[in-house]
This record gives sequence, C-alpha cells and structure tokens, in this order.
Amino acid sequence: MASSLIELTANIVSSHASVTEMTGEDLLQELHKVHVALQKLDVEAGEGMEKTVTKAPVLSLKKAFQPDQVSCMLCGKSGMKTLARHLAQVHGLKPGEYRKQFGIPSSQALTARNFSEARRRMAQEKGLADNLAKARAVRAAKLAAKGGGEMKSAKPSNVPAQKRMSA
Repeated sequence: MASSLIELTANIVSSHASVTEMTGEDLLQELHKVHVALQKLDVEAGEGMEKTVTKAPVLSLKKAFQPDQVSCMLCGKSGMKTLARHLAQVHGLKPGEYRKQFGIPSSQALTARNFSEARRRMAQEKGLADNLAKARAVRAAKLAAKGGGEMKSAKPSNVPAQKRMSA
C-alpha cells in the first residue's frame, strides 16, 4: 500500500503543481501535507475495512442464490436479478472480492439462474453469436486487406453458434 500511497500523493501534487506556480520549497511542503492527509485517510479506511471483512454472512450460499432471485450475503437484501451493481454501489466491493470473502466458487454466477437463461435465449433468438462471428470475419478481412495480416486474425470456430452461446 505504501508504494500506491506515494504514487497517489505524487499524482495529486503534480496535478496541483501543473495549474499553480510553486517553488521547490512549496512543492516539498505540499508533498508532505498531502502524504500525511492520505495516510490518515488510509488508516481510517483500513479500520472500517477490517470490520467489513470479518463480518459473517447473513444468508447461506444456498439461500442467497435462488433460481428466480439472488440475495446479498452481506446485508441480506433480496429480490435482485444480479449482484454486481449492488455490491459496487452499496458495499464498495468487486465481484471477485465478494466471492473470496464468502468462498463462492467461480462456477457460481452472481445472477439469478432464470435471468441468465432468459438472456441466453434472447441472444440466441436474435442471432447475436452469428452476428458477432460475421463482424469478426469482416474485421479480419479488412485488416488483411490493409496489410495488417500480422495482427491476430479472428478465426471462425468449428463449434456451431448455438453451442458457443450455451457454453
């Protein structure tokens, strides 16, 4: 954390110095003030984070992930189709951090199963996989025509589009 704190301090002070005329001494004082302020914030945030990390789950894994809804294991809020936005906005967590905190396997989607299946069916009905394959082929042809053949070209898969969508 120390290196990122120093980098953050340098970024803040350099931004400030780019719009404000400063002497060498002013610059050093500004660096010191900002660094001290960020250290205080880091300590305060660290204490709050420890309380959050040690918090036990409100729900069991089985109850949190139902076919028609998902529930937050931190606060118990239920009735959601996906968890990602709730985790970011309410708890300030990324999905990976949430999974790690509660030991949720990566094979477990953070969405309601029925919601995921409905989205998959809709994508198949609209032919989105076929459209993506066609767009990749067109892009590869354009790159090859421009002489950018060295770039990674998109190869059409031997797997039919419906199989790719369900994977």
